[in-house]
Amino acid sequence: MSQNIEIEFKNMITKQEFEKVKQFFAIKEIDFFTQENHYFDTPDFALKEQGSALRIRKKADQYELTLKQPHPDGLLETNENLDAETANQIFANGHINNEKILSILTNMSIDPKRIRYFGSLTTKRAEIAFQEGLLVLDNSYYLTIEDFEIEYEVSNREKGEAIFLALLEKLSIPIRQTENKIKRFYFEKYKQDYSE
Repeated sequence: MSQNIEIEFKNMITKQEFEKVKQFFAIKEIDFFTQENHYFDTPDFALKEQGSALRIRKKADQYELTLKQPHPDGLLETNENLDAETANQIFANGHINNEKILSILTNMSIDPKRIRYFGSLTTKRAEIAFQEGLLVLDNSYYLTIEDFEIEYEVSNREKGEAIFLALLEKLSIPIRQTENKIKRFYFEKYKQDYSE
């Protein structure tokens, strides 16, 4: 079990801008790896309503359960590594058996028994060290959507933001209001579940 504060900046980009960033940093196809995010919430989106998210990330043969909660400096992440059997059981029945995460959900007034598996988002990702942080280039697929995104993960919010904005300006990429992946996934899921 681990906890950390996630500070990152993100910007949606077009396919053309994605190719421009790849070229600028000499990122090749071999530099990309694939990861899957599997998302969970209650049928009435109780986690989403509190600005929180619950996911299992599969990267290679590793599984990690993560609860993200709002924090003044970014997002508080509570992480737990899982074996494949446990992860697959959670996919099948939505039943979380991690005591720390169950306790946090209960403190958020969310009944863990109401948690359901909503679906997955697959990302092709490249990561490179850039100045004072980690630059991430993502091409994601979920439900009926494909999108492209650039992220910058840092430990210092002020410096990180200045570096990220300078990079976008250098590459002539407009600043776009960008939600995180789970919010984009939930928006589409909600739209599909509740559209006429």
